[in-house]
Amino acid sequence: MISLSATQVAQATGGRLVGVQNAESVVITSVTTDSREVTHGTLFVAKPGEATDGHKFVPQAAQAGAVLNLLEREVTNDAGEPYPGVVVTDVVEAMGALASNVIDRLREKHPVTVVAVTGSVGKTTTKDLLAGIFGSQGPTVAPRNSYNGEVGVPLTVFTAQEDTRYFVIEMGANHLGNIEYLCNMVHPDVGAVLCVGTAHAGEFGGVENIARTKGEMVEGLAPNGTAVLNDDDPRVREMRTRTQANIVSFGLGSEPNAPEHGDDRVWAEDVTVGADGCPRFTLHLPDGSAHEIESKLIGAHHVSNILAAASVAFAAGIDPQVIVAGLNGQGAQSRWRMERTERPDGVTVINDAYNANPQSMRAALQTLAQMGRGDGETAPRRTVAVLGGMYELGDESVAAHDALGQLLVRMNIS
Repeated sequence: MISLSATQVAQATGGRLVGVQNAESVVITSVTTDSREVTHGTLFVAKPGEATDGHKFVPQAAQAGAVLNLLEREVTNDAGEPYPGVVVTDVVEAMGALASNVIDRLREKHPVTVVAVTGSVGKTTTKDLLAGIFGSQGPTVAPRNSYNGEVGVPLTVFTAQEDTRYFVIEMGANHLGNIEYLCNMVHPDVGAVLCVGTAHAGEFGGVENIARTKGEMVEGLAPNGTAVLNDDDPRVREMRTRTQANIVSFGLGSEPNAPEHGDDRVWAEDVTVGADGCPRFTLHLPDGSAHEIESKLIGAHHVSNILAAASVAFAAGIDPQVIVAGLNGQGAQSRWRMERTERPDGVTVINDAYNANPQSMRAALQTLAQMGRGDGETAPRRTVAVLGGMYELGDESVAAHDALGQLLVRMNIS
């Protein structure tokens, strides 16, 4: 993290300093909400939670080296003296304000590009692809695992160093206003919407509310920014009316679904999938260039994620050859997302167990069936699907599970 004094933390969050004798001499170099991760120079965020309250761990954090705490109330030691802290009304909102301040400070020093990705499925894979592409061009910050919410995004930003040039931000949501909040925090230069599915439909109150929320991404872009939109998803395609930013669309085939808008377009031609489950195709970029892609990701559904990553990187000014090298060089980077393991006994395990929703489950099953069939050069193989339940689907839950059951039968999963 870039170094900040207690004074700067208080100013950025609008908080009140307590237990600090010389605020300028107290300097933080990292931030965490987990007292077990505290090292010397840490700002410990005492976040209240459902199971416990971070304020209880302030003494433990101090013993581990925390020099400052972000608090909603004072915490005192055995002598009745307050632990050094900044007291705010809401520590989570204060984290967001501090993250925004960090990006602003970096932008004052040198050019910084912030790209953000949202969508019902594919966010983490697309984020990983982008992190690889941008990382080859300069110091890049990207989320650990799926740090994509009101706590995860600030924690991602806090890992920035003085020389950070690129931020790849993953944005998740389960309520209206979530994406708007995150966009106001990091002010993305390029924002991508991958798709609108039924994940969290129960919490949102329906798919249309999901579309409204995902569309907050493009509404949060400045007119000189770029919205990257999936042209193959009708709900995403309609989001062009919600932004004044430039638009790059991506999809399968050369013909856009909305040709009258004349968007810059990234598209895939001649898509094939080998017996290894990895897609191959020709990538077309808006500059007219065409490039052969041989991805190491597993599943045809990743073509859309690859196109999204190529679109974002192109919009951010990355050279096409760098984009192609990054796309061809990367397999799965995050655990339990179409993660392949070859066992000594000849069994291939594809682990996609991080999360489940109808779209991702269907894609995984289609990949399993395709790999089981072989390709003429490799013999067919027995296929076994081990499935967990899909949660947060609301009224769609029974129908969604039934549809996947029927899909299993049609695909002839062993």
